Amino acid sequence: MPPIQHPAFWSLLTQAAGTQALPDWATAERAINTHAVQAGGTVFLQGVQHPYVYAVQEGLFKLSYLQDDGTEWIKSFAEEGRFFASVSALQPGGRTAFMVTAIESATLERIDHGVLLALAERHLPWAKALYQLTLVYAARKEARERELLTLTPEGRYRAFLASHPNLALRIPQKDLARHLGLTPVGLNRIAMRVRRSVT
Repeated sequence: MPPIQHPAFWSLLTQAAGTQALPDWATAERAINTHAVQAGGTVFLQGVQHPYVYAVQEGLFKLSYLQDDGTEWIKSFAEEGRFFASVSALQPGGRTAFMVTAIESATLERIDHGVLLALAERHLPWAKALYQLTLVYAARKEARERELLTLTPEGRYRAFLASHPNLALRIPQKDLARHLGLTPVGLNRIAMRVRRSVT
């Protein structure tokens, strides 16, 4: 039975490790904090020291780059069962490269990255779990780069619908447009064209 207290991290880490149990789970359990975030609330800002990894229990988040002029570019979304962290902030003295905001009221689990590293140094299943999660992160990043560089705007929209059919219904159109590199008006035109093509 998975621990009831922190099910999001338990599920992520045991699946990544390929085991039904992780040695010294109690150490991780003590280090995990659960946070409620209201819709519109900020998890962390861009450019701050924040060496933590998050797992989403419930809700939806956007991960955004904020330019000096206030322009927002949304790199990705995180829903139930997903994890996120700013990799640059996990380095000694590093700072976050982006900010995270809740689209919906949500519940998060948070753990200090140093605790995960210490467990990985002591236990092979933990090392395997962190390695597999790093591969998942890298694969997501690679797929995102490929879509931005090789697909047309309509292709990017169709790819998002195919990969995240339920998520597309939860994301405000202005946020989806920023994620796809479009204006809201441009996305609306593409969405109408796609709808007409399937009717």
